[in-house]
Amino acid sequence: MSEGAPNPVDPRVDLARDRTRLAVYRTGLALDRTTLAWIRTTLTMASFGFGMVAFFRTLRERSPGPESARLHDGAIRVGTALVLLGIVATVLAGLSHWSTLRKLRRGESPVLSHWPLSLTVATLSAVIGLAALWALFRR
Repeated sequence: MSEGAPNPVDPRVDLARDRTRLAVYRTGLALDRTTLAWIRTTLTMASFGFGMVAFFRTLRERSPGPESARLHDGAIRVGTALVLLGIVATVLAGLSHWSTLRKLRRGESPVLSHWPLSLTVATLSAVIGLAALWALFRR
């Protein structure tokens, strides 16, 4: 047998296979943790949207007037936008999770997106915040 040829009974081959299977398993668990973090984040966004509407509704009821009515109307728009963003981000997180799991099960490497979900949600949140500030200070 030549010096550079692998030995067919080399125990390192089985160890490498085991390590590869465990690495795929750890990647799947990390994917689950990431998806659960997205679910927590999106539920928080939607809850905050509902909370905004309720808070400004109470403010409007306690001190009726044009200013509190304007704040309540703005809170309804921003709250609705946050609830919708939460729903869309939840769906996108689920689709991303499902797609990545399929690739892992087929033995393919997951691909990092050029426009990840985190950047998308952050950008949309900033747009919602800027629109809310613009609407609040415009008269």
